[in-house]
Amino acid sequence: MGCGMEIPTFLLSSLAVLLVGRDIFTRAMLSDIGDYVGTDIEISWLPNLDDLMKGYARNFRPGIGGPPVNVAMAIEVASIDHISEANMEYTMTVFLRQSWHDDRLSYNHTNKTLGLDSRFVDKLWVPDTFIVNAKSAWFHDVTVENKLIRLQPNGVILYSSRITSTVACDMDLTKYPMDEQECMLDLESYGYSSEDIVYHWSESQRHIHGLDKLELSQFTITDYRFVTEIMNFKSAGRFPRLSLRFQLRRNRGVYIIQSYMPSILLVAMSWVSFWISQSAVPARVTLGITTVLTMTTLMVSARSSLPRASAIKALDVYFWICYVFVFAALIEYAFAHYNADYRLKEKAKVKANKLTSESIVKNGKQAMVLFSLSVTGMNQGVVVSNRHGRTQRPTSEIPGEGGPEEPEPSRRRSRPAEETTEDKKCCSKCVCKPIDADTIDIYARAVFPFTFAVVNVIYWVAYTM
Repeated sequence: MGCGMEIPTFLLSSLAVLLVGRDIFTRAMLSDIGDYVGTDIEISWLPNLDDLMKGYARNFRPGIGGPPVNVAMAIEVASIDHISEANMEYTMTVFLRQSWHDDRLSYNHTNKTLGLDSRFVDKLWVPDTFIVNAKSAWFHDVTVENKLIRLQPNGVILYSSRITSTVACDMDLTKYPMDEQECMLDLESYGYSSEDIVYHWSESQRHIHGLDKLELSQFTITDYRFVTEIMNFKSAGRFPRLSLRFQLRRNRGVYIIQSYMPSILLVAMSWVSFWISQSAVPARVTLGITTVLTMTTLMVSARSSLPRASAIKALDVYFWICYVFVFAALIEYAFAHYNADYRLKEKAKVKANKLTSESIVKNGKQAMVLFSLSVTGMNQGVVVSNRHGRTQRPTSEIPGEGGPEEPEPSRRRSRPAEETTEDKKCCSKCVCKPIDADTIDIYARAVFPFTFAVVNVIYWVAYTM
């Protein structure tokens, strides 16, 4: 009786162990399957991936030897992080989605799409797409590799990956900072020519999701377009290429605040010297030199963030316009001060010449008086002698004497007068030649602002139209 009772107990315990083991095995299978499919999927319709991968050669493209593989491409822009004019590059993060058909992976167990994770990517053939103008690029792998595989029953595969790339962008900085740039993202097959693979934009790729909502610090995206082309390389063949080209317009507000307004204020500050007295030499010289040095510092700091290109930029032109006006204000004071000193020196010369001429005339008058007195005495002596001679002998002509000559004092009297007149004429010309310093400042107060306003109108019309 005891033995009969022990046998059923043993059978029941064995059956319980088998049931528990089956439950553990089933959970393990579900957990493994959960790596490839959702937890709500029933095992009854799940295709056998091992059977699908039997005989699958990932090194060969689908339909090798036949028509090329059509790869549909779609892009979603996550962010544009940095645009550098110095290095002529930009950094972009995108979701790159590629779709193609592979008959080797079709299944008829169900009509549901199978979602697989990044570990299954290494077992499949995927297009060798690369970014042509990329300087560097990488896949994101936090917390796992940001890759996705979706397998449809008819063999259509969707491969999605998240990529961040630093891409080269050739920029024309002639109108900087009023410029507009066109940057590109070129996608191409590295090893397969157009005989093996053909790229085309997906039918759903009419708009780039996320690009319209991007807000950049220095640029505004005004437009974008999709381009499909075939690149012909003589040594390698013809390769398909897809390009995303987007237009960037630079935001000018920050440059107006940081560059243009300080330059205008510095030019206006240099005009303050026109209202300072000519005698305040230290004040005017200090103001002129300070504005020139500040303008030089502003030019150097603005160019430090730009490439050393040979092209002359619009900002450089404006800086040089302001620099010329600031420097011209300093030269204006030098010119006015020179004219003021010149006028003082000429006035001093005129005064000295006048004093000299007056002393000469005064001395001449005294000499003439003495000379006239001596001549009068001589004439009286001659008259007395003539009277004595008349009584002794008749009057006879003195040989060698002609007609009446002009007396010597009269000739001497006329020369100082002529020299004084010529000196006055020369001095009057010298006095009229220099311009009054105050007059120069008065003209500068009107000419400098008017000229600067005209040059500004020409500049902004030329670079913004």
